[in-house]
Amino acid sequence: MNAQLLESTLDPAEAVLDDILPAGEPWMKTIRRGQILRMVDLEGNQAVDTIFYNAAEPSERYSLTHTIQAQGALYLGVGSVLMSSEGRPMLTIVADTCGRHDTLGGACASESNTVRYALEKRFMHSCRDNYLLAIAHDGLGLNKRDVVSNVNFFMNVPVTSEGGLTFADGISAPGKYVEMRAEMDLVVLISNCPQLNNPCNAYNPTPVRCLVWDPV
Repeated sequence: MNAQLLESTLDPAEAVLDDILPAGEPWMKTIRRGQILRMVDLEGNQAVDTIFYNAAEPSERYSLTHTIQAQGALYLGVGSVLMSSEGRPMLTIVADTCGRHDTLGGACASESNTVRYALEKRFMHSCRDNYLLAIAHDGLGLNKRDVVSNVNFFMNVPVTSEGGLTFADGISAPGKYVEMRAEMDLVVLISNCPQLNNPCNAYNPTPVRCLVWDPV
């Protein structure tokens, strides 16, 4: 795949929000229609597992199937539109210096850690744990049924010729970023993946940076 790369013209000094998200931690914020969200892979090869919800009606949320169908592609990049469960645009990728982001790999959980790796891995921290911790205090009334399929920004999950998934070293690098314009008011739920058992983040979870700009 020849990914299109496009740099942003936005100045971090003008961002209305600038957070450093520690390795392995959750992050949940509301962004408004027209605002720009940038995620920065500070040290490279980190996986940023993300779900989006309609802030006004959280039962409408990011949809893996609607997004893949709308793009006619499994991976996201410049120009990709992330679609909701109601078939409406949620975000548009407007700048990207990484080039490919996974839609299929899902989020790690205690159950998947056990099945994929070993019984003793069950109690390791996971993205699903992060999601549940975040929504327990969100005030939106979300519960574990609302933890749906996610986007894995910066993550590399090649699809084999037989239709299987493989977890591979990331294609990102220090300072790479993806930038999205919100097409509706959104709640952004991130797990900065704590996974230590596969190469999605080089077996070494690292911080990421999240910035938000108001519409220009």
